Amino acid sequence: MSDHQADKAQRLADKLLPEINEFKHSRKTLQLATRNSEGQPNASYSPYALSENGFYILVSDLARHGQNLKMSEQVSVMLVEDESEAKTVFARKRLTFDTTAQRLERDTDAFKEGVLALQQKHGEMVTNLAALGDFNLYRLRPEQGLYVKGFGQAFKLSGAELLDVSWMTDGHHGEAKDPEVTEKVSA
Repeated sequence: MSDHQADKAQRLADKLLPEINEFKHSRKTLQLATRNSEGQPNASYSPYALSENGFYILVSDLARHGQNLKMSEQVSVMLVEDESEAKTVFARKRLTFDTTAQRLERDTDAFKEGVLALQQKHGEMVTNLAALGDFNLYRLRPEQGLYVKGFGQAFKLSGAELLDVSWMTDGHHGEAKDPEVTEKVSA
């Protein structure tokens, strides 16, 4: 990548990363796509809290997605713009991640950190749920992501901390556009 292309890619990241970060922090729940041991998919949702270590969710073993998280650590998550906020329901702003789920053991610093993050975002109900034996705390660590802000505006998030942003050209599964044209993205 030339210096010129690298500068344009950096400008794209500088423009989009704050927007993506604000979007992540503005949502209260995330959609979960899990699967059971036979591969049967299940769509659900969970309140979450976000920290530098990933997304934290508190899930009951009584829920299908609670059982599925025990079977497979691969989870897809989506944060999506509320229908009432969207310009059109056909192009709602959304952020998806492929994640790895890790169940956190009680009485560990990681468990305490996750519960505290959830309490700060969702209140005292978290304390009550975390005390119940059938609830487990999971940390979901994003591996790659996709931010869609409208028609023709899909951006792949990659790199060690998902800070590399590239504009997708061939639907949501295509190759990133040449950074020469990424400057034309509107806010």
